[in-house]
Order: sequence, then C-alpha cells, then structure tokens
Amino acid sequence: MSGTPVRKRKRHKHNLAGYAFLAPWLIGLFAFTLIPMVYSLYLSLTKFNLLTAPQWIGFENYVRLFSDERYLQSVRVTLIYVVTSVPLKLAAALLVAVALNRGLKALGFYRATFYLPSLLGASVAVSVMWRQIFSREGLLNQFLGIFGVQGSDWIGDPRYAIWTLVALSAWQFGTPMLIFLAGLKQLPQDLYEAAAIDGAGKVTTFFRITLPLLSPMVFFNLVLETINAFQTFTPAYVVSGGLGGPIDSTLLYTLYLYLKGFGSMQMGYASAMAWVLFAVIGLFTAVYFWSARKWVNYAD
Repeated sequence: MSGTPVRKRKRHKHNLAGYAFLAPWLIGLFAFTLIPMVYSLYLSLTKFNLLTAPQWIGFENYVRLFSDERYLQSVRVTLIYVVTSVPLKLAAALLVAVALNRGLKALGFYRATFYLPSLLGASVAVSVMWRQIFSREGLLNQFLGIFGVQGSDWIGDPRYAIWTLVALSAWQFGTPMLIFLAGLKQLPQDLYEAAAIDGAGKVTTFFRITLPLLSPMVFFNLVLETINAFQTFTPAYVVSGGLGGPIDSTLLYTLYLYLKGFGSMQMGYASAMAWVLFAVIGLFTAVYFWSARKWVNYAD
C-alpha cells in the first residue's frame, strides 16, 4: 500500500511535464484563436469603426447583410467559385495521380513538379503572374495570336474574369494529388487481378474498384478544398486590383469582408460577415459528413 502514493506522485509529475509541453500550444490557442473568436462575435453585434468604442446594436449587422447588394453579389460569386473550382481541382488531382501511379521513371521529379504550384499558389507573385497571363496583352492572347485568334481581355471582361480565378485554383492541385497518389499505392492489387480475369476494362475497373476504394481520400480532399475555396482571398485581391472588378465579377466573399473591415472601417459589419461565413462552412461540412455514409467506403 505504501507504493500507491509514490506511484500517484510519479503520475502527477508526468502529467505536469505533459502540460508544460502543451503550454505553448494552449497559450496560442486561447490568445490567437478562442479569445479573438469570442471578441469577434461580440463585435458582430456592435457598430465599430476601429477609431471609437464599439456601440451595441444587436443583430442589426446581420439584418443589413440581406439588403446589401454587393454582399449578395459576393455570395453568388463565391458559390460559383466553390462549386466549379473544387470539382475541377479534385478531378485534375485524381487524373494526374492515376497517371503517376503507372510506375513512371523519375516519379519523384514529376511529383515535386506537380506539387510546386500548390506551394506557390497562395503567393502574391503567382497571382501577379496570372494577371499578366490573362490580361489583354498577356501570354495567352499572344499564344492565340500565333494561330490568328483574337483573344479577349480575360481579366477585364466580367464574363470571363471569375473563370481565371477558377483556372488558378484548379492549377494548384498538388496537395490533393499527393493524397490521392498515396491512397493509390495502398490499394490491394488482387482486386485488379480478379477484375482482369473477369474481363473488366480500364474504365470499369476505375469506377468499380479504384474510385470506391479511394472514396475516403476523395471525402478528405473534398472537405479541405471546400473550406480553402471559401477562404480564398489573395488571387481575387491581386487579379482584380483589390476591388473585385470588373463589375464585382471577382468579388469573393473574403475580399468584400476585407473591403468592409479595413476599407470602409466597418469592423462590426465585417465581423458579422465572418461569422456567417463560419456558419456556412460548418453547414457544408456537416452536409458532407452526413452524405459520406452513403458513398464513402472504409475497408475493414
């Protein structure tokens, strides 16, 4: 019995050591995440311009959102961007992953090459480069001119501007590609051998074996890429010159939030926008998890 208090003291010392190692992370969690989130929720219920003290106005900021035409336009643009860019990026990632999984030589080189855009995609430099490619005198129109095709002002035309951002997002498929490639390496080969014996073709094998077995990776990438798409800011800011033009055709949600918070100094209104975005992302994620029971297959 005398050994019991000693063991408890040792366990207590081990717990203290664990908490000591966790302390920097806990301090960062509270100081830079939880406390700012709670304060942002409070600001969303106030009128605050960064220069004077917040004034309590209740849910007025949230009510104003539905009568703000630019806000509704940013919602439409963002939904178009998310619904188109996420499937295109995942399709490109899966296609390249399947191609790289065929035992190519110098696989590491190709993997790094395709992953590089994902490392640079959120940078200002790449967004500036994208603006130069799709401008009226950009590289794309110069290439089309070789074949006698008159290109458009892809950035300045509201019919095409948002699609340049979608193309930039799809180009950054490196991260989901690596996840798909890792999943493909783990698939059991005996299933493919059995399918070949049964006379299944490549297309049938892909949709009946590969895709169902990869569904957990598809689900993981779908959730992450949807969240990232809703939070896209830098490409829209740089390509549109910080205004979301032309005619608000590239006015993504986060860009309008920035313009309201730091351009118009309406920090309370911007905080309300941020919490609506948080709720929408949570709703999309909940729908994904609910639907996953019907199409995601986990091996026993």
